[in-house]
Amino acid sequence: MAPPPLFKLGQELPVLFENPHFLVVNKPAGLAVHPGPQTIDSVETRLTPQKRGGPWLVHRLDRDTSGCLLIARRKTALIDAQSAFASRQTQKLYWAIVEGKPNGTEGHITMPVHRVTHHGRWHMEVTTPAAKGAQNAETHWRLLGHHDGKSWLELRLLTGRTHQARLHCQALGTPIVSDTLYGTKPSQGPMQLLARSLRLELSNTHIAAEAPPTASMQYFISSM
Repeated sequence: MAPPPLFKLGQELPVLFENPHFLVVNKPAGLAVHPGPQTIDSVETRLTPQKRGGPWLVHRLDRDTSGCLLIARRKTALIDAQSAFASRQTQKLYWAIVEGKPNGTEGHITMPVHRVTHHGRWHMEVTTPAAKGAQNAETHWRLLGHHDGKSWLELRLLTGRTHQARLHCQALGTPIVSDTLYGTKPSQGPMQLLARSLRLELSNTHIAAEAPPTASMQYFISSM
């Protein structure tokens, strides 16, 4: 008897990579990965429960970030992949369209971040290593293009902190276009951050996936 489909009927997501243990989907911007009090539709609620349990989300992406999201079909695969993420054995590459232009053509940012709560709402801030709750965050960035006051950056995340790419772009003085939380300008449509590619080598499989830029991001890229 064939196993049930991975997605509920009519709620499928584009699959970028698939094998017996994992799949990588192309998560659209605006779709949360987990349900919440105000969130009914999410990647997790679109998945169909399997007879052996799962599937499970290996990691997460912000609601407004599009691109590669890894899902495990088996519990052992989930544990292996989460261990690879925790030990930095993954290669996570992002693309961002940002306001302005950074100094230079590439660089390395090591700026710890921590979570700040104010009046029941939270956000992340760059902080000092000695600050309470500080988490080390490292990003290598490279300038891929620039035109008309905006730049196209490649971001290689060496750690996986919450809002890391968004905070580090802000710290460069080049906030991500349409980032309404860390940016300084009104929204110009979807936030321009893409989880471009994901690669990891596990004991029994090699995972490699690449997400295409969204139509709005391609519009910016084509002008550079």
